[in-house]
Amino acid sequence: MDKQMDFVLRTIEERGVKFVRLWFTDVIGTLKSLAIAPAEVEGAFTEGIGFDGSVIEGLTRSHESDLLAHPDPSTFQILPWRGQIDPTAAMFCDITTPDGQPAVADPRNVLKRTLAKAAEAGFSYYTHPEIEFYLLKSRTFGTEGPEPVDRAGYFDNVPGGTAHDFRRSSVRMLEDLGISVEYSHHEGGPGQNEIDLRYADALAMADNIMTFRTVVKEVAIEQGVHATFMPKPFAEHPGSGMHTHMSLFEGDVNAFYEEGAEYQLSRVGRQFIAGLLTHAREISAVTNQFVNSYKRLWGGDEAPSYITWGHNNRSALVRVPRYKPGKSGSARIEHRGIDSAANPYLAYALMLAAGLKGIEEEYELPAEAEENVWALSDAERRALGYQALPQTLDEAVAAMEDSELVAETLGEQVFSYVLLNKRREFEQYRSQITPFELRTQLDII
Repeated sequence: MDKQMDFVLRTIEERGVKFVRLWFTDVIGTLKSLAIAPAEVEGAFTEGIGFDGSVIEGLTRSHESDLLAHPDPSTFQILPWRGQIDPTAAMFCDITTPDGQPAVADPRNVLKRTLAKAAEAGFSYYTHPEIEFYLLKSRTFGTEGPEPVDRAGYFDNVPGGTAHDFRRSSVRMLEDLGISVEYSHHEGGPGQNEIDLRYADALAMADNIMTFRTVVKEVAIEQGVHATFMPKPFAEHPGSGMHTHMSLFEGDVNAFYEEGAEYQLSRVGRQFIAGLLTHAREISAVTNQFVNSYKRLWGGDEAPSYITWGHNNRSALVRVPRYKPGKSGSARIEHRGIDSAANPYLAYALMLAAGLKGIEEEYELPAEAEENVWALSDAERRALGYQALPQTLDEAVAAMEDSELVAETLGEQVFSYVLLNKRREFEQYRSQITPFELRTQLDII
């Protein structure tokens, strides 16, 4: 037994842990949990814990239902919100078939496969997300819609306010779990907040994002409010994105940095951006996976609607932030399209795959967008060659359906399930009779 497993078993005994939750996600990114007794942990490490995968949407086909959850000891954490009564721990799991093969539809495995491909090319992949969400007074709402906990705005300081106390408790809890937080502040919408996680490798970060969402929900419940990562809960206020800064490293060297180059951005960095732009439409059904996601992308308020890049241009899909002099390790790019409801394992796998494709095929980066893309007319955008992101989930699914890159990265089973699930979601959405239709048409037609 390796040192990490031994550490977990020793900590469980020393801390009096009563339950250990085994965590994994389905294809959509919903966190799943299976609790085992401490006495079962050693066996889980060596043999896995069996479960019926057919009941988890998209995880397996009915005739391949038997799966095993293998906890990753490096992800072990004591859950602080469980307190001292019946202390509880959790670990993320890798899912396998009974013969020990990685389950092809395990989202964590999809990301690990893509990271292995990057490693073969000599790269490691790091990400740093800015996660936005809304705090509401209640999860239920009447005819007026959901009600935010405050009417504050961007960077507002609200002494004694719910959001201020909420962020403080959330950050403390995240730090207790070993998840480093870089910033936290009130965002632009009423009740909207942002917490930024410090750089980590993409697999650890995807795990951290899933833990982050759980922490935010738990703290909200504790404080008598409701937290939502819905991309656009209010028509009149900004949506919630998950702007992700990313970089590739070759050993200890930042592959995106080149001294003396424009914006200090290397050829590898330029090709990576070109890959993100070229395949942006194809991966949108995963980076923006819900019907509601497209109301954020096309609702204004700094969400990117067109496939462009720029230096410090917040209307661009991909931004090259200002380089910090003397800190080559800080050279990075920022993808502003992904929203807070994305499955981080699948989204980061596709973003990495698109960037790697740009490097492999030596894509040429188009001219940067120096102007505010939102302020241009349609004719001006066409003249400049600015292609639009999908405007609906239906359009995004159609773009994904023809993508070799997405099919290869996700694998046949995940690819097929995402297409099926998203077509079903759009059909259900399209069949609804909305309050808008009733309000504007019932009396006049």
